[in-house]
Amino acid sequence: MDWLMTAAILVTGIGGGLLGALVGLGGGILVVPILTLLLGVPIHHAIGASLVAVAATSSTAASTYLDRHLTNVRLGMTMETATTIGGILGGLTAALLNREILSGIFALALVGMGISMFYKVKDEGTAIALNPQASGFMAKLAAAYQDPYTHQRVDYQVRRLPLGLGLSFIAGNLSGLLGIGGGAIKVPAMVLLMGVPMRVASATSNFMIGVTAVASAYIYYTRGFVDPLVAGPVAVGIFLGASLTPRLAGKIDSKAITKIMAVILLVMAVEMALSAFGIRIH
Repeated sequence: MDWLMTAAILVTGIGGGLLGALVGLGGGILVVPILTLLLGVPIHHAIGASLVAVAATSSTAASTYLDRHLTNVRLGMTMETATTIGGILGGLTAALLNREILSGIFALALVGMGISMFYKVKDEGTAIALNPQASGFMAKLAAAYQDPYTHQRVDYQVRRLPLGLGLSFIAGNLSGLLGIGGGAIKVPAMVLLMGVPMRVASATSNFMIGVTAVASAYIYYTRGFVDPLVAGPVAVGIFLGASLTPRLAGKIDSKAITKIMAVILLVMAVEMALSAFGIRIH
């Protein structure tokens, strides 16, 4: 591998880490299709590199969000149990599928994520207010935070936890299958279905992504799908990109960045769908 290819992978990791962490999806959602479509990396190796990178760098943004009290740790630990089980099963399944099928599944996932991001924009700010009658474990999931953009206190109540756990299992399964960290489903699920504000959902997703990626990355490593020459630059790039995210999160209107991310996801979905049929436009 020459230095130009290494530099291209590094830049891909920086962009994926920056945008992915801003919206709580993880870098893999952008890194995998770019490595596959633009740089010609085999999709199994692209997914393996993404998982290793996300596992190695997830603490970068997560630790800062924890310091700013945006992360709902109790909710994250609860949902992660279902995600980890799904991630292990997804990794085992991916090893049995060929490139075309994986590309097709990735395209469908990107379409769903892109559409959900548009709905996320519409529903942002519709957090469920604290319910004084909530009791038991659900009452312990209620929390509040200081919005860094509006400087207002936001109180919210988590709802529909069983549905969230089911979707977390699916998110983990797709994470192991596609190397996307699981945030692509968990963030929209938390925002649209569970009453969690967007900033908290992104922070909580970042908190969970590393654990999910470790479980799935181990499966890829044991099957020889982790190339150090790809995984190394991707990991460094995602680390650098994710390091910038917390500093920018409070200065950028999250609605604008979510719209941009949705458009990117839909464009990549088209290219991945074409790739599934052996058609390349680059």
